[in-house]
Amino acid sequence: MQLEAYLERDDRIVLPLGSTEQHAYLSLATDSILAERVSVEAAEPLGVPVLPALAYGVTERFAAFPGSPSLTPGSYTAILRELIASLRAQGFRRILLVNGHGGNVEAAEAALTPGVRLHSWWAAPRTMALVREIDPDASHASWMENFPWTRLPGVELPGEHKPLAPPTSDDPVEVRQELGDGSFGGWYSRPDSDVLRVWAAGVEETRAAIAAL
Repeated sequence: MQLEAYLERDDRIVLPLGSTEQHAYLSLATDSILAERVSVEAAEPLGVPVLPALAYGVTERFAAFPGSPSLTPGSYTAILRELIASLRAQGFRRILLVNGHGGNVEAAEAALTPGVRLHSWWAAPRTMALVREIDPDASHASWMENFPWTRLPGVELPGEHKPLAPPTSDDPVEVRQELGDGSFGGWYSRPDSDVLRVWAAGVEETRAAIAAL
C-alpha cells in the first residue's frame, strides 16, 4: 500500500546487485551487503525505495572456493530482464541497478532497457580515485571492501600488504591456486578513517545516480 501511494508521485526504484562468493577473510555476502547498504543510505534522503539485494551473481571463476555459487551470464541476464519487466508492469519506469560485483557487469549491461541504468558503486570516479589515492594495489577482498559491516567476528586479518596479482586464468582450480587466500592484492585492512571516507564518497555518487534517473 505504501508503494502504491509512492507510485502516484514517483516512479523510481533501486535494485542492488550482489554476489555470494569468497572474500578472503571477509563475509561471503560482502558484495550484497555493500550494494544494499550503499543503496539504502543513498536513497533515504530522496525517498526512493530500495529492494533487497539480488544475492547471487556471476562468479564462475571462484567455483573452487566453497560457498561461492554462481549463475551463468546468460541466466543472470535473463533473471534481470524478468525482474525489470515485472517492476515496469507494476509502474516503476526508472530503475537503478546498484552493482557490487565486477563479474555482474557484462551480463547486467545486456539486460538494460530504456529507463534502466547500471551503477557499480565502488567503481564510480570519485570513490575509486580515493581508493587509488590510499592504496593503488587495492582490489577484490582487500581493505576497500573491509567495512565494519563486512567483517567477521573472531577473524584476524593479516597485517601485511599483498602485491596486486589478479588471477590470470578463468579455470576455477587454477584461480584458487593463484590467489591462495582469495585476495587480489592490497592492504587487508586500513584505519576506519580511510574506509569510511571511501564509503561516504560511494554513498554520495550513488545518490547522484539515483537523482539523475
